[in-house]
Amino acid sequence: MISGAALLIALLVGLSGAPSAALASLDNDRYDGNIFALYAGNGSLVPPRSSLAQAMADQRVAVLIYYLDDSSVSKRFAPTVSELQRLWGNQVELMPLVTDPLQNRPDSGRTDPAHYWHGEIPQVVVIDADGRVRFDQSGQVNVDAISAAISEATGIPLRQGAAPSATLSFNELNTEVVSQP
Repeated sequence: MISGAALLIALLVGLSGAPSAALASLDNDRYDGNIFALYAGNGSLVPPRSSLAQAMADQRVAVLIYYLDDSSVSKRFAPTVSELQRLWGNQVELMPLVTDPLQNRPDSGRTDPAHYWHGEIPQVVVIDADGRVRFDQSGQVNVDAISAAISEATGIPLRQGAAPSATLSFNELNTEVVSQP
């Protein structure tokens, strides 16, 4: 027969191995992992496929998105970045850049992402093929405003008759950017 103390110990050991509830949340500044995979369903955004120096050398339009994985405002902006990849991924170099490595280091010129970052997140910068900044805004920038700047920088017209975009939440963690009816 098992004693009461042995049963209590067995129960405590068993419960300590039980999985705990997920603590990921859009509303806190806690690190939850890759925000694009978790909150936008798109882990393919990081790392960027190219560097800013390479995009400029190839005379490609670059879209820099500055963010932090442990920032609630960046978490809420992740679906917008995913939508930009869907709309423009083949025409531009989309570069989501975590800002931790950019902090407190010298700017090494116009091919350095630190050159364009103002210390705010999220921040979106669109640089045309000639290296001119065409768009530079911080905060929860609307995907339509960014798309208009990319259209101007690339010379590719926006889709005619496209409805404005809105963010739709489909569960407590994930959202997506959709066209409004």
